[in-house]
Amino acid sequence: MSSTPPSSPATLLVNGFVHSPADPFATALLVVDDTVAWVGSDAAATTSAPSGARVVDLDGALVTAAFVDAHVHTTAVGLRLVGAVLDLSHVRSARELLDAVRGAASGAPLLLGEGWDETRWDDPRLPTAGELDEAAGGAQVLLGRVDAHASLAGTALLRAPGQAAAGTTGHLTGHLTGTAHTAATSWAYAHLPAELRTLAQRAALRHAASLGIGAVHEMGGPGFGGPEDLRALLSLTSEDELALPRVTGYWGELGASARALELGAAGAAGDVLADGTLGSRTAALREPYADRAGWSGEPYVSAAQVRDAVLAAAADGSQAGFHVIGDGALDVVVAGLREAAERVGASVVRAGRHRLEHLEMPDAGAVAVLADLGVVASVQPAFDAAWGGADGMYAARLGAERAARLNPFGALAAAGVVLAFGSDAPVTPLAPWEAVRAASQPRTPGAGLSVRAAFAAHTRGGWRAIGRDDAGVLVPGAPATYAVWEPGELVVAAPDSRVAAWSTDPRSGIPGLPDLSPGVPAPRCLRTVVDGRTAYEAS
Repeated sequence: MSSTPPSSPATLLVNGFVHSPADPFATALLVVDDTVAWVGSDAAATTSAPSGARVVDLDGALVTAAFVDAHVHTTAVGLRLVGAVLDLSHVRSARELLDAVRGAASGAPLLLGEGWDETRWDDPRLPTAGELDEAAGGAQVLLGRVDAHASLAGTALLRAPGQAAAGTTGHLTGHLTGTAHTAATSWAYAHLPAELRTLAQRAALRHAASLGIGAVHEMGGPGFGGPEDLRALLSLTSEDELALPRVTGYWGELGASARALELGAAGAAGDVLADGTLGSRTAALREPYADRAGWSGEPYVSAAQVRDAVLAAAADGSQAGFHVIGDGALDVVVAGLREAAERVGASVVRAGRHRLEHLEMPDAGAVAVLADLGVVASVQPAFDAAWGGADGMYAARLGAERAARLNPFGALAAAGVVLAFGSDAPVTPLAPWEAVRAASQPRTPGAGLSVRAAFAAHTRGGWRAIGRDDAGVLVPGAPATYAVWEPGELVVAAPDSRVAAWSTDPRSGIPGLPDLSPGVPAPRCLRTVVDGRTAYEAS
């Protein structure tokens, strides 16, 4: 891309393809300050642009609204990027995990690791606390499971002053879940040097910008970095000429609406845990797990607590929300939402745009209630890609029949539930085009969306989830937050598309998107702009 020197606050992009519902054939875009001022053709651009506008030749590139990742743990992503956390996603046994710890032990007092997943091991036996102590050479060690809802800890960490895991579940074995995992994670993050935290946060946001992500929703909470981590992230500003993606924060603590607002968050939502995860068998189910007889998990909240959280949010104008995965936990959350609506009216609940994170097991009844009450489904298509299918982790935990009903993106959208796509990074990587691909080509037939609908969920849906209906789409008056993509073939998918239902017919009148057919690489980002300021420029 080439440009003329700037002499006004206006920028005119020409000679490209602009994905805009205002003009499906647009090849030019005008930005004035931080706002989209006009979209249209190259021929009309010269009469629409103000004198002295900077002209950028797109050279055939595609311009779209920037992605929004609606569920991120920013510091954890950054710690991995800067090499401050041991990546355990590749290990395939307890022995390999211990070898990795042994190789990373450097004499530092604290060793953090993430990403182990025993469901991919031939032998799912987990190492003991004593084995971790030996491998770490006496250092305090904490290793988070891939789902960030369980961890392995050595006795040096469990016995550290101020570490509240002592006496809780898993203390003797070193395998921590529930409150023990939360306490240990909170303690470890509180002991991160402030300079390392800032370095990690900047690295994560800059990486997001390089992928065409212009905004993220941070899922903070007591077990996800703590209050100082969230406060620091929300106050982060750019040190150089490049902008950073916008951050909307949530504070994941039950009954802490006032605390959330004090921290600068949009509400006590996000990872307010109604249950755990399927991988760690802490999700609360209606029926027992297929691979653990008699165990269904237990909800972490009651319907009354959900009701009171929604009522508190309605009183102070914030958002409420819950992490909910199992259908047993969802029953509790839906009951609480209904009770809140009975108290203050469905319209008041609807106006709050409360959120449910993950929402993997909704049935038709739950979907109808969520649609009626305006609840946002903040979901992760990459989960289906990683763990779905007849031979995936979901099938192992639930059996093939129940697993085939997970992540019904199409049913949620058809009912009118607002979908906002995220990654839950670092649980799954920041990879927005791959999420669009996963949602439009799910491992469960009939559960997916069209590519257009999936793209909208990963752009406009994230803005709608925070109450911004004017953003996430390139139309006049919208914020100038967009991404420029390397030129490539653009195709149109039909609303009820399957993998091969593509068209390149320009008479469709529908703006095209990159080809996401199986095996086709995701588009490469050339530039990301946030509110009119460049956040990323490819070298």
